[in-house]
Amino acid sequence: MCLAIPAQIETIDAQRAHVALAGSRTEVSLALVPEAREGDWVLVHAGLAINVLDPDEARETYELLGAAG
Repeated sequence: MCLAIPAQIETIDAQRAHVALAGSRTEVSLALVPEAREGDWVLVHAGLAINVLDPDEARETYELLGAAG
């Protein structure tokens, strides 16, 4: 099973972003979401941001992941 996790973009450098991801920081590619900006929430899978999320969607996803254990 594949899982994508919401992360908030902290900084952007060209097509790379530093994001806050589940309590840690990591770097992801923005190649699939070039419209993403600092402060946006993105869905991250395998080092790629694959979708820009509404903040409410991000919170709901975290709640569902927490409930799943």
